[in-house]
Amino acid sequence: MSFDNTLYPTLALAETVQQLRQLPKEKLPQLCEELRAYLLNSVSQSSGHFASGLGVVELTVALHYVYDTPFDHLIWDVGHQAYPHKILTGRRDRIGTIRQKDGLHPFPWRAESEHDVLSVGHSSTSISAGLGLAVAAQKEQKDRKVACIIGDGAITAGMAFEAMNHAGDIKPDMLVILNDNDMSISENVGALNNRVAQLLSGKTYSKLRESGKRAFDNFPPIKELLKRTEEHLKGMVSPGTLFEELGFNYIGPVDGHDVLTLVSTLWNMRQLKGPQFLHIITQKGKGYAPAEKDPISWHAVPKFDPASGVLPASKPSIAPTYSKVFGDWLCEVAAQDPKLMAVTPAMREGSGMVRFSREYPQQYFDVAIAEQHAVTFAAGLAIGGYRPVVAIYSTFLQRAYDQLIHDVAIQKLPVLFAIDRGGIVGADGQTHQGAFDIAFLRCVPDLIIMTPSNEDECRQMLYTGYHYRQGPSAVRYPRGNGIGLPERPLTALPIGKGCVVREGAEVAILNFGTLLEEATLAAEQLGATLVDMRFVKPLDEELVLALAKTHKSFITLEEGAIKGGAGSGVNELLMAHRLMRPVLNLGLPDEFIAQGTQEEVRTSLGLDSQGILNSYQQWSA
Repeated sequence: MSFDNTLYPTLALAETVQQLRQLPKEKLPQLCEELRAYLLNSVSQSSGHFASGLGVVELTVALHYVYDTPFDHLIWDVGHQAYPHKILTGRRDRIGTIRQKDGLHPFPWRAESEHDVLSVGHSSTSISAGLGLAVAAQKEQKDRKVACIIGDGAITAGMAFEAMNHAGDIKPDMLVILNDNDMSISENVGALNNRVAQLLSGKTYSKLRESGKRAFDNFPPIKELLKRTEEHLKGMVSPGTLFEELGFNYIGPVDGHDVLTLVSTLWNMRQLKGPQFLHIITQKGKGYAPAEKDPISWHAVPKFDPASGVLPASKPSIAPTYSKVFGDWLCEVAAQDPKLMAVTPAMREGSGMVRFSREYPQQYFDVAIAEQHAVTFAAGLAIGGYRPVVAIYSTFLQRAYDQLIHDVAIQKLPVLFAIDRGGIVGADGQTHQGAFDIAFLRCVPDLIIMTPSNEDECRQMLYTGYHYRQGPSAVRYPRGNGIGLPERPLTALPIGKGCVVREGAEVAILNFGTLLEEATLAAEQLGATLVDMRFVKPLDEELVLALAKTHKSFITLEEGAIKGGAGSGVNELLMAHRLMRPVLNLGLPDEFIAQGTQEEVRTSLGLDSQGILNSYQQWSA
């Protein structure tokens, strides 16, 4: 998509942030209007994250107008907010390539621009990183400013509060901006709050506040009384008492779509010393009515027609997504078992739990973006006699690894982990690929790990794990659709047993997961035996050892990291029994996998049938 100067004359004058800062202040509202229109037109043609970017247009413009970026550091949280930031920082003409193979990264990415201070994928990291940068800036003594922008639920994560607690203790100069798009408190925003925010962030108030503190340094009771009085008065007009208690000077709430007020407030706060907290209220999807009405559906979008305001219907498929399979399975089991409790860390839609949350609200818990809490909360439910199912993406489970080990596995609690997005996820890139779950789970004692090869097997494995009471279990399944198999009645599978799909000779392909179709095509070409292993742990040792006696070599296949993965378990077994059989381990290489469609990435990594054949022929030559 080429940039049309005639459509966006003001935005054309702000190709860089240095040019942006040359614009007169009164031009900024028009710039915001054009930036929002350009974002709409770009994403509608390329697909990508949408509603969040629309909500931070004014904030992004104000930040780059006030702060001397890239010398000053802006750290974005939940990086899908950063599309306007990318447009204003020299990537305007490439925004149409975002999330595509070899295109712009979907999130802030250090290798892409000096303006991207922190590579972001997971949430709630900005304040911790910002605090480190603020301490570094203090030691550098060049008057470098640091501002962290956190929003879209990221403030609910414990890590954000851990960082604020630390910042309140060591008190560096830094700004935290809470981009609050929760409509429930929007009525608090108006002329009075905007005026109060400007007063509280202004120099006169700041000087009075600091001189008052110094004047009563020798009178602790009076100083404490004044502090309490100030907090009480702020609490009457703003919800900032919590942040004040953490050691921040709280300002807000402020209308996040009033760019001129934002510029004035940010300019004032840029001069203040110590930890500052600015609370702004925004509307996700701002400026595009369909996204304003339904920001969840418009959070991330395919290509669409902006004039119609309607998202295109999904292409019909003979098979449901694995997420839907999981959600339907939850409802099926909950209808029979009131002890089922489903837990998700803020991924209701992505994990296929919308229907369940509506039909069984008393058995559904969305704990917000708090993966560690989700797992230990599930441990408590299990101790209390209930049957928790933790629905979590592979990449997000990494954040709760300690809790999985200490609070669930060591105590042998019957918690079922439904691990979505195992393997290649596609356009979200390095931070979201489900590459590591098999490897980091395989070393945890007493944990059952299952890898279904199709959607019906996924249902059976979920049922198997749910009824396994000797300890925790995990079922990991990919993003995307199944293959269209009919549902069978739910039956518990024998633990640790694989299934021979095709009898062959010479070489045996041991498949873990949904690459079975590609493995079948390769096995037919090679005349190989093919096994759906089903269980990573416990491994079907009896079957593998029997195959080792009748076959000359093995191929292991998984959509996960090769190092430490399921194939490594096969290697270890053969070595332990002194069976010197060559094993070709196929899976994800020892690198972070960049963005691209699932098909593009799998093909490039040799995980399709032709790739399997090529790898085997090169290896065995």
